[in-house]
Amino acid sequence: MAISNPITTSIFDLFKIGPGPSSSHTIGPMKAAFDFRHRLATLPDAVQQQADTIHIHLYGSLSATGKGHGTDRAIVAGLLGWQPETVEPDALLKLLREPDVTYPVETGKMSITVGPQHVHFERVRYDSPYANTMVLKLAAGEQTLYEEEYYSIGGGFIIRKGEPEVDPTSVSVPYPYGTMNELKAQLATHKITLDELMLANEAALTGLSRSVINQKIDQILDFMHKAVRRGLRHKGTLPGTIRLSRKAPILYQQAKGMSQSSDSFLIFLNAYCLAASEENAAGGIVVTAPTSGASGVIPGLTFLAKHHFHYDKATLRSGMLAAAAVGFLVKHNASISGAEMGCMGEIGTASAMGAAFLTRCAQPTGTINTIEAAAEIGIEHHLGMTCDPIGGYVQIPCIERNAMGAIKAYNAFLLATSGAASFQKISLDAVVKVMKATGRDMSTKYKETSEAGLALSATEC
Repeated sequence: MAISNPITTSIFDLFKIGPGPSSSHTIGPMKAAFDFRHRLATLPDAVQQQADTIHIHLYGSLSATGKGHGTDRAIVAGLLGWQPETVEPDALLKLLREPDVTYPVETGKMSITVGPQHVHFERVRYDSPYANTMVLKLAAGEQTLYEEEYYSIGGGFIIRKGEPEVDPTSVSVPYPYGTMNELKAQLATHKITLDELMLANEAALTGLSRSVINQKIDQILDFMHKAVRRGLRHKGTLPGTIRLSRKAPILYQQAKGMSQSSDSFLIFLNAYCLAASEENAAGGIVVTAPTSGASGVIPGLTFLAKHHFHYDKATLRSGMLAAAAVGFLVKHNASISGAEMGCMGEIGTASAMGAAFLTRCAQPTGTINTIEAAAEIGIEHHLGMTCDPIGGYVQIPCIERNAMGAIKAYNAFLLATSGAASFQKISLDAVVKVMKATGRDMSTKYKETSEAGLALSATEC
């Protein structure tokens, strides 16, 4: 089967471990700065010895909400050699607290310092193909010695300007697909399960054995659930000027006191989603699912599935593979970036992934059509959702939206498994096309800039 533009993303690029509060504003910029640091070490000795500083220029959404998202801290961390998977959250939060403190960047034969005065939030429009653009410049006085331009495209994924794009057809996977229709055709042609297809492709992309892939999925789930547990335990207010109080511990205690009520199940789910999302807002270690801003939906649902529905590890893994398939399709054919799609790209995608997860777990022998129906319903009812964080913090409305996205995912699962999946008129491919068009038409004021919507009520908080 000839596929012109197949998906070649790894499960472990979609589900990434790193610090909150934003994959596009924190994890992506940290990775970009780490890459820049590595490139500086390869410059000629004369250039390295002449340099005296690094200037960081942030454009678009990174400029508008980068301060609240900790983009400046993340880039300095990357320049120091810190990486998202291993960074200590408390150390990250301490960076740039003092306006006069600078930090040593030592790489190759270079030893310079960088501090708050070297970070420039450029609110002027920048001619860039992406909403999240950063330019890093090595300088000697007013002279630029070397620079790189990076784009943070959501979910912690980055692109470096001028870097040749990998031809997806040059990466060989046994079952290539780029759309849901192509995915279904592969399953039908080869008479294999979705699990088998996803595992075979992942093994081809990463070179990992199936047992190692399963172990890594278990590790991802473990990190998700650790975030939930921390959030259920931690009280107080979240960082930032909003002074938003954590709600998850209160909801959790309320749910435990209502164990005989039919509502307790929903309150537990809300508590789990808020817990992970509040940890993200506090800069804790979370898992992009598919982004940090949406990192409460799937952790909450998987925690519920494990501790309330008592699904075993194998079932949870199967659900995660179904969720990944949906996340791949949205990222590949639209975007998971709030700066490009609004919140439908983040919470909408997470809700669709969550619906696919629940459907696959509940119906081990179910059809791909039911999974598709659940995912389509999840996205359909997030179309047009704006990204308008108050103060640029991933707090209001972001935290509660994670809980609402999970509830919608659960309802999408119920609707899809009601026996009427075959009646669904809108395909997943069709709704993703609509999603992309809606994001393109949406005013930039409503795409992670804090210039409209709820963000304008910041003075009331």
